Amino acid sequence: MESFSIDISHWRSRLKEARLLRLTGQVTRVIGLTVEVKGINASIGEVCEITVPGEPEPVRAEVVGFRDGSTLLMPLGELKGIYQGCSVTPSGRPFTIKVGEGLLGRVLNGLGEPMDGLGPVGGRTENYPVDNRPPNPLKRRRITEVLSTGVRAVDGLLTCGRGQRIGIFSGSGVGKSTLLGMVSRFSDADVNVIGLIGERGREVLDFIETDLGPEGLARSVVVVATSEQPALVRLKGAFVACAVAEYFRDQGRDVLLMMDSITRFAMAQREVGLAIGEPPATKGYTPSVFALLPRLLERAGMSSAGSITAFFTVLVDGDDLNEPISDAVRGILDGHIVLSRSLAASNHFPAVDVLNSVSRLMPDITTEEHRAWAGRLRDLLAAYRQAEDLINIGAYVAGSNPRVDEAIACYQDIVAFLRQDLKEHARFEETLAMLEKIVNRGVNGQ
Repeated sequence: MESFSIDISHWRSRLKEARLLRLTGQVTRVIGLTVEVKGINASIGEVCEITVPGEPEPVRAEVVGFRDGSTLLMPLGELKGIYQGCSVTPSGRPFTIKVGEGLLGRVLNGLGEPMDGLGPVGGRTENYPVDNRPPNPLKRRRITEVLSTGVRAVDGLLTCGRGQRIGIFSGSGVGKSTLLGMVSRFSDADVNVIGLIGERGREVLDFIETDLGPEGLARSVVVVATSEQPALVRLKGAFVACAVAEYFRDQGRDVLLMMDSITRFAMAQREVGLAIGEPPATKGYTPSVFALLPRLLERAGMSSAGSITAFFTVLVDGDDLNEPISDAVRGILDGHIVLSRSLAASNHFPAVDVLNSVSRLMPDITTEEHRAWAGRLRDLLAAYRQAEDLINIGAYVAGSNPRVDEAIACYQDIVAFLRQDLKEHARFEETLAMLEKIVNRGVNGQ
């Protein structure tokens, strides 16, 4: 008679983690965004269920802190209907979402649930944790390959690598969403994951149908947490987008993660921090904001399996690039793209200010010739900008400065290179050829 063995190690670990005795508590107080509960034993980040009589489903809430013997919860939804005495049951697990290949082409809400009216996510799915640790820094592969974005100004002068994290800094209405839409359509990444965090509700459909388009949506997952959503849902929306990107990265894919915007993510954490009693610090932002930013931003990048190349937009308050969130984010990321309001006002799109932008990894992933051409074009553009006032009023005399003369001769070609129609896909090889032609024309004085 044959003998056989069954591996039950998985079930042993599940039994060890199981909470066999669950205490049910009661809501004692609701103050602002927080719900105070007594009688439960739950850890930070654990999801609890608040039973509201008359409602078909319990309200999910997450443990965010403790105060005077009470557990502080913040609902993953509306506070409406919750009253003193509602029963609260801990679930014994953190917040998770369902992931799978069926996510491609779908639009999810901030809690990872489909909101596009197409029903549940199809195909095989699995539960995936939302709050994950960044990859071990010693297990991250080095960034050695170029990721083509299809945007000339970025590929030519601010070249991005697979696994790099870039910030897009600008004021409102300067073209952040439009630039993200171009990159999502034209890049050579395998999968796009787009997080619209704190966006106006009106702009979501505009972005999906106009900026992203059917072609971009087909290989994308869009996570939406609009501005009227509770602060915790906006926070979770950012982490859900990261978790979806990590799932596809773990499959060995090259993922492009785009998040608009980190500033509104920080504002949501400020609301949570103030609600649980944190003291305001720099410009009203609580200390937890600056602790949470690297936990989110460091999750992108290379791993042993695949890559997450990330573009995070930063809404610059009053066009001040040194305000606290901009300064903190710029110190964490591997480069920044600055969009200029003056360029946008002169109908120059994408409004990339290449002289104030930098890709920290460009020297490591580009050829010597490419770096020389890009440096030369920057030099010509800087020379023109320095003498621009004199040129515009007709006070500059030709021959006064050979460097400025060369810049004037090339300026229209440089502007044509940096401008790009929203539907124009610039291939990387074509961008380099155009860059070389402009630089050589300047050197030859033609």
